Amino acid sequence: ELDAEERAVYDAVRAASVEAAVQQLRSGGGVMAALEVLLRLRQAACHPALVPGQEATGSTKLNLLAERLEQAAADGHRALVFSQWTSLLDLTEPVLAERDIEFVRLDGSTRDRAAVVSQFADEKGPPVMLVSLKAGGTGLNLTAADHVFLLDPWWNPAVEQQAADRAHRIGQTRPVVVHRIVARETVEEGILRLHKQKRDLSESALGTGS
Repeated sequence: ELDAEERAVYDAVRAASVEAAVQQLRSGGGVMAALEVLLRLRQAACHPALVPGQEATGSTKLNLLAERLEQAAADGHRALVFSQWTSLLDLTEPVLAERDIEFVRLDGSTRDRAAVVSQFADEKGPPVMLVSLKAGGTGLNLTAADHVFLLDPWWNPAVEQQAADRAHRIGQTRPVVVHRIVARETVEEGILRLHKQKRDLSESALGTGS
């Protein structure tokens, strides 16, 4: 659940933008305005500070993430935390630091990916790796982790699955738990419904039917 401040920011973005974008679409306008609105709503659902012109020191979503990571680390688990926005990972870092949760980070600006992966894989390494969805969604073997946190739903569920598969590689000996942190009564719930529609369509086309 978004807190009162977060809900106010989200509702303000929605009230200021959605109706105008819908009118543009109905009059034959392009989809860019609608995509911009969806982007802002998705960001507002994660952290108010992602919305241009807004300032905030924390978010309900990141507080919940930190609580879950603390619990997982205390129980001896390792975790991957994925976001499509490096700016959200930037906001995540101080929340984890405040709770003394050690972490490494892998994103598009990381020069020595192998060194970061090696540090995380070390038994004495940090229990958390922050990963940008595009940089870490494919081509990595991260079986040191048995928990995967998806901070923000991506349009394509296959991309999320690829990210979760980083921990589901050959050599993984433990069950892998995937956590999706979703803001209630936001566009994120709509994206999850879209995920289901896409999976159902894929199953209809590629499943066992003739």
